[in-house]
Amino acid sequence: MRWLVVHPGPSFSVADVHNGICEALRALGEEVVEYALDWRLQFFDSALFEVDRNDIGQIKVKRACTREQALAMAAESLCAVAYTWWPHVVLGISAFFTPPPLLDCIRGRGQKVMLWHTESPYQDEEQLERAAHADVNLVNDPVTLGRYQALGPAEYMPHSYRPSVHYPGPGRAELRSDLAFVGTGFPSRRAFFEAMNLDGVDVLLAGPWPGLPETSPLYGWLADPQMADGQDAAEMVCLDNDRTAEVYRSARTGINLYRREGETGMAAGVAMGPREVEMAATGLFFLRDRRPEGDDLLPMLPVFHDPEDASEQLRWFLRHDSVREKAAAAARDAVAGRTFEAAARRLIRLARH
Repeated sequence: MRWLVVHPGPSFSVADVHNGICEALRALGEEVVEYALDWRLQFFDSALFEVDRNDIGQIKVKRACTREQALAMAAESLCAVAYTWWPHVVLGISAFFTPPPLLDCIRGRGQKVMLWHTESPYQDEEQLERAAHADVNLVNDPVTLGRYQALGPAEYMPHSYRPSVHYPGPGRAELRSDLAFVGTGFPSRRAFFEAMNLDGVDVLLAGPWPGLPETSPLYGWLADPQMADGQDAAEMVCLDNDRTAEVYRSARTGINLYRREGETGMAAGVAMGPREVEMAATGLFFLRDRRPEGDDLLPMLPVFHDPEDASEQLRWFLRHDSVREKAAAAARDAVAGRTFEAAARRLIRLARH
C-alpha cells in the first residue's frame, strides 16, 4: 500500500514515532512518502520581507506572516500531495497542526485517514476534536480509549522502540553519568529533581529546561546550558533519538518521571511512556514512576514514592552493580516485542479492514 505519513511538526518524542513508523513500514515493503510539516513550519515561520532601506543600505525587515498563518500555510498543501500521489492511507502522527477540514477533504476522496494520538491523557480534549475527523484512531494510553471508540474504530497503540537505534552498548566517555534523564523540564519535574538528594552523584539532564535559572542546583547538570533560562522556549529542541540512546548506553542508571502538567481534570495515565521502553531496550536500569502497565511489564525495576525514596534507592542500586544489571537485562527481554515493526504490522492490518 501507499502511505502518506505526516510529520507532527515538533521535534520532541513525537518525531521519534514518525521516524520509527516510516522506517518500519518501508522495511515491510510498503510505499511511504513523508509530508515534512516540520520543514514547512520552519520555512513559513522564518519568512521575512523587506519593508525599508536606509541611506547606507541597511535593510529593515518584518515577518511575512503570523505564527497562526504560518501553521495554516504549512498544512494546506497536504491535500495537494494527497491528491497528486493518491495514497491509500494518510497517517498523521499527533496531527497537532492539521486542521480538521483538511482531514475531511482527504476522507471525502475515499482515502483512509489514520491518526496516531501521542499525548493521552494530557491532551485528550484537544485530540478528541481531531479524532472525530479520522477513519481510525490510535491512542498511546488506553485509559480514555472508550471516548475515542465512541467516535469510530480506535485501538490502543503502545509506545515502541527502534532496534536499529535502541540497543545495549558501551556508551560514550563524554556522556558518562551515574544518573541520566532525557526529557522536557516541566515544573513538576524540576521540583522533583531539586528535592532529591543527589550530592556526589554524577547527573546528566538532557533536553529543554525552559525557565531554569542559573541559580538552580540542576543547572550544572544540563547537557546543554542553552536549553535553560534566557532561551526562547519555542526554539528549544529535544534530544534526537540517536543521541538519547547514546545517553542511555553511557549511564549507570536512569529514572522515569511523568509530568503532572496537563488538561484540567485529565485522567490518570496507565500506559508506560516512550522513554521507559527506550531505556529498557538499551539495557539501562532505571527507577520507575509507577503506572499499571509498567507494574505488569517491568516489575523487576523498582518504583519510587517521593524524591527522598528515589534518592535512597538510587544510591543503593549504584552500590550493587550485579543486581542492577540483572534487572536491566530482564527489562530488556520484557520489551523485546515492542518494536515499530510490530506496530507497523498492526497498522497494515487496520488499514486493510
